[in-house]
Amino acid sequence: MGTMAYVRWFSDITSDQVETVGGKNASLGEMINVFHQQGIRVPEGFALTVNAYHAFLEHNDLAGRIHRELAMLEQGEQTLERTGQTIRDLFRHAAFPDDITRAVTDAYHELSRRYNAEETDVAVRSSATAEDLPEASFAGQQDTYLNVRGSNAVIEACRKCFASLFTDRAIIYREEHGFDHLEVALSIGIQKMVRSDMAGAGVIFTIDTETGFPNAVVINASWGLGENVVQGSVTPDEYVVFKPLLDRDGLHPIIGKTCGPKTTKMVYTSGEVQSTKTIGTSMEERASFVLSDDEILQLARWAARIERHYGRPMDVEWAKDGETGGLYILQARPETVQSRQTGTTLQTYRLREQSRMIVTGLAIGQAITTGRAQVIKGTGDMHRFEEGSILVTGMTHPDWVPVMKKAAGIITDHGGRTSHAAIVSRELGIPAVVGTDNATEAIEDGQEITLSCAEGEQGVIYEGILGYEVETVDIEEIPRTHTSIMMNVATPGAAFRWWRLPARGIGLARMEFIINNIIKVHPLALVHFDEVEESEARETIARLTRHYSDRTDYFVHRLARGIGRIAASQYPHPVIVRMSDFKSNEYANLVGGASFEPVESNPMLGFRGASRYYSQRYREGFALECRAIRRVREHMGLDNVVVMIPFCRTVREADLVLEELARNGLRRGSNDLEVYMMAEIPSNIILADEFARRFDGFSIGSNDLTQLTLGVDRDSELLSGLFDERDEAVKRMIVSLIERAHGHGCKVGFCGQAPSDHPGFAAFLAGAGIDSISVNPDSVITVTQQVAMAERER
Repeated sequence: MGTMAYVRWFSDITSDQVETVGGKNASLGEMINVFHQQGIRVPEGFALTVNAYHAFLEHNDLAGRIHRELAMLEQGEQTLERTGQTIRDLFRHAAFPDDITRAVTDAYHELSRRYNAEETDVAVRSSATAEDLPEASFAGQQDTYLNVRGSNAVIEACRKCFASLFTDRAIIYREEHGFDHLEVALSIGIQKMVRSDMAGAGVIFTIDTETGFPNAVVINASWGLGENVVQGSVTPDEYVVFKPLLDRDGLHPIIGKTCGPKTTKMVYTSGEVQSTKTIGTSMEERASFVLSDDEILQLARWAARIERHYGRPMDVEWAKDGETGGLYILQARPETVQSRQTGTTLQTYRLREQSRMIVTGLAIGQAITTGRAQVIKGTGDMHRFEEGSILVTGMTHPDWVPVMKKAAGIITDHGGRTSHAAIVSRELGIPAVVGTDNATEAIEDGQEITLSCAEGEQGVIYEGILGYEVETVDIEEIPRTHTSIMMNVATPGAAFRWWRLPARGIGLARMEFIINNIIKVHPLALVHFDEVEESEARETIARLTRHYSDRTDYFVHRLARGIGRIAASQYPHPVIVRMSDFKSNEYANLVGGASFEPVESNPMLGFRGASRYYSQRYREGFALECRAIRRVREHMGLDNVVVMIPFCRTVREADLVLEELARNGLRRGSNDLEVYMMAEIPSNIILADEFARRFDGFSIGSNDLTQLTLGVDRDSELLSGLFDERDEAVKRMIVSLIERAHGHGCKVGFCGQAPSDHPGFAAFLAGAGIDSISVNPDSVITVTQQVAMAERER
């Protein structure tokens, strides 16, 4: 055969040549041809075709010998380990035909010439003909060799790639998925390396890998070569970008940024046997983000264009060149788990019990499992793993797959959402918690545990076997209602979980939850850091804000990203964000808060809600909250955010708060901004006409309204029998507000617990003409059905 039969430059390859160059190389060729004009950089290179693989087999008479070894395995005459090792040895001792050697050598020299190098550094990657297809995932099964230099080294790496087609795990995978071993051929990609060892690299998914939320781009990044991210030996940074706003000029829709510990990195070696090595990262590297915001957005835009071209969610590898600062796309393959979830059923898990939390990490999947933990620290102990146990280990790689298939759940010390453990657990449908840092030390071998991925993006390992329940609902059978059914959401990490529910927005997003659980610091402790009296609090604040030249940006940016993630989950439906509604004692519990809060005998009826926002004691803190809202609406572009003011006692107070909002750039009506108020005080109902002239809508908070209407402490055990949102006095308040607000063109929603607890209450609200009912996500379906029935009977 001629040279062209054995070598194809990526620029001469298109996506329909999988049978010639395998899935990975076909995709590389397609990207170079399609995206070069769009400024998406893909390193050059060439493919060693499957013709070369077949010629290699024929030249060394390998096909028959491979078939005999596999037949012995199938007949039980030989172990898998012996079969795989024997076949791989056949490849390693075989010779390349001279014409293939010449073709590879000539192409390598030409590639070196193009990069002005005598012997350029290349990556040598396997590309199987059944790999990277939407219906098959062979990721990580064949070998990759990095920083390969010289034609002889390239030839040797190709030989090893051919042999890796018959690793034990690859043999098992083909057996289980019905692929003929000799029908699956191997092409090899020889691609110019990007000097990411001097910068960083990682993986991009154009879909949220845990929930299937289609409008997110998820980027993982770590220092050095990207192999550590793929292998899961490092816990990387994670960035989340909202796709629909990516191409809007001037917007920066980054809705998530998490700085991973990134304790190691893979770099080049020189003068050693191995071409790469893994070393520890510096403290500065561990504490720093790998990518700037502009780089995050550039990669996200590239990934979105790649997705649009292929017409399906994609799994993309990227790298940054430390010499030039340029970003590159290295590979792109179809995402093979969430994109295949085409069913209309929604399965939700809920814990019925709680116990001591042992460790936390990233949740992979949304399920709960229980069982006995087996701590397996190395592959040498894999044989003792018992089926149905929960695997606890440092990290996994493809050799672990046979054990992982037997596990009820998986827990690792290291790794991110794109680690081997995460990818395989998704494919197997097994819940996993990765990147816990210390699970192998904190969990005892044989200990009974509960693994929960049902609480948002954080996975939790609890002590003991806890009870839980599973609910399965067919979304297509849920009726449509005239009344908008919305959700109450507090946790940004859980927001994407509910995108399939037939909700029409978020009726209550609690800002204080984000402040308490994600930010943790009192806003005034950031504005007036020098006035924080406790030395421990000062040390904590200094540590948390070390990446920010202005400490207040720590509060604003983290709050904005939390709100942004919630807003993105329901975009373009309205997301009503309640400004902070801590009581003074709760504010005091924030880091540094004791220095700025009064001591009150009755915080429930004290310095809370609207009264804080215009007060000299807190208005600087409120200004930070406003900056965060503006950042979400104007910087990110999520203009579906509606501002809501809680506990507004008087009309005069309403005017003062609206003035304060306007002073901080949030003027009602400007840029279509709507401002709502909570209706939770009898004065809000009595003066509804006055309040309706100042606000765009009301949201009824039934707990406080009931408490203040009936004069009952909702937390009093002695009076618990009197506290009831269904009391006639409370219901008359609600009806009165709806009628009078509608007279002024104001919307009225309900965001209390009553519709979830009392089936008839939702029907009452619908009958009273409420515009929306906002409930916890696990009640959306039930309340929707109740409201639909009530609307039909009207």
